[in-house]
Amino acid sequence: MTDRRPGPSVRLRLALSYAGVVVVTAALLLTVVWLFLLRYVPVGNLTTTDGHVPDRTDLVRAFVPPAVWAFLVLVVLGVVGGWLLAGRVLDPLRRLTEASRAVSSGALDHRVDLPGRRDEFRELADAFDGMVARLAADVAEQQRFAANASHELRTPLATTRALLEVAVREPGNDPAAVLDRLRVVNERAIDLTESLLVLARAGRRVPDPEPVDLSLLVEDAVETLLPLAEARGVALDADADADADADADTDADDDRDTDTAAHVHTDAAWTTGSPALLLQLVTNLVQNAVVHNVGPGGWVRIRTGGSSADGGAGTVVLLVENTGPRVPRAVLPTLTEPFQRAASRRRDEDTGAGLGLAIVAAIVAAHGGALTVDARDGGGLSVRVALPSASPPVRPRQP
Repeated sequence: MTDRRPGPSVRLRLALSYAGVVVVTAALLLTVVWLFLLRYVPVGNLTTTDGHVPDRTDLVRAFVPPAVWAFLVLVVLGVVGGWLLAGRVLDPLRRLTEASRAVSSGALDHRVDLPGRRDEFRELADAFDGMVARLAADVAEQQRFAANASHELRTPLATTRALLEVAVREPGNDPAAVLDRLRVVNERAIDLTESLLVLARAGRRVPDPEPVDLSLLVEDAVETLLPLAEARGVALDADADADADADADTDADDDRDTDTAAHVHTDAAWTTGSPALLLQLVTNLVQNAVVHNVGPGGWVRIRTGGSSADGGAGTVVLLVENTGPRVPRAVLPTLTEPFQRAASRRRDEDTGAGLGLAIVAAIVAAHGGALTVDARDGGGLSVRVALPSASPPVRPRQP
C-alpha cells in the first residue's frame, strides 16, 4: 500500500546531506590532528634551561575550544550552504513542476525552455517540452477529428433526407426499394464511423488494407447521390479506364446534354486501402461537385483509370470535374484546410462548414496518395486523386 504521509522535502534532505558531509569531514580532520600530532607531545610539565615548555594538556586546553567553535560554524555553514546549493540544483525541477501544473490545467502552449548547457536536467526539460508539443498536436488532431467526423456523418443523413423527400414527392415509388436504399445508407454511416475511429486510433494509417475497386465505389457514390443531383438539376457522368491526365475539352463539356440522369460506365481500377474510407472519399468529391455547382444545367464528370505521369501501372487516378462558379487560384491551397471555402461559394444547408475536401486530403494522405485541386477555366473545380495501384484479388476457382 502506498504511504501518503507527507515527508521531508528533497531540498531539506539534500541540505542535511551536504551538512552531514561537512560534519564528517571536519570530524575526520580533528581526529587526524589528535591521532597523528598530539599523541607525540609528552604528558607532564617539561622544563628546560630556557623555561617552561607546554605539554599535551596545555595543547589540548588551547586547541579544543577553538576546534569546537570551528566545528559548530562548519555545521551551520554546511546546513545553510547545502540549503542554498540544493535550491540552485533543484531549480530546474521547480520549473518542470510549474510547467507540468500549467499543462495539467490546460495550457498546452506552456514550455519549460530551460537555458544553459546540455546536462541531465536540460535533457529532461527538452524531453518534457517535446512530450507537451506532441500532446498538443494530438489534442488538436482529436479536435479536428471530432469536427470532421461530425461533418462526415452529416453526409449520409443528408442523403437519407433526400431519399425521403423524393419518396414524399413521388408517392408512387416502391416503399420497399426506398427502405432498402435507406438501409444501405445507414449501414454505410455505421461503417464510416467505425473506419474513422480506427483511423484515429491508428495514427492516420489505414489498418489491414485490402484491394478496392475505385470504379465500383464511383458507381455506389453516383447511385447514392443521384437523388441530390436530380433535385439540383445537375447531370452525373461517370466513366472509367480513361486517361486521367488528358486535358478536358471544356467547350464540348459545356455544350453537353444536361439531363440529370446519370451516365455510368466503369471498368476496374484497383487500389489498396479501406473500402469505407475510400467510398467516403469518392462520395465527398461527388457531393462537393454537386452542391457547389451552377444549379440546373450543370454537370459533374467522374473518371477513373491509370496515369502514366505517376508511374504507369503503379498508380490509379480518380478525376472529378464539375461546372460551377469561378474559383480564384489564390484560394485553391486553402480549400483542403478545415472550415475553408471559396469566397464565391454560398453557405447553405448543403455546403457545410468547408470540411469535405479536408477529409478527402486526410484520407488520401492515409492511403499514401496525392491530391491535386485545380480551377477550371470555365468555372468549377477539377480534383485529381492519385493512389497506388494494386492487383485485383485472386478468387478461388469454382469446382
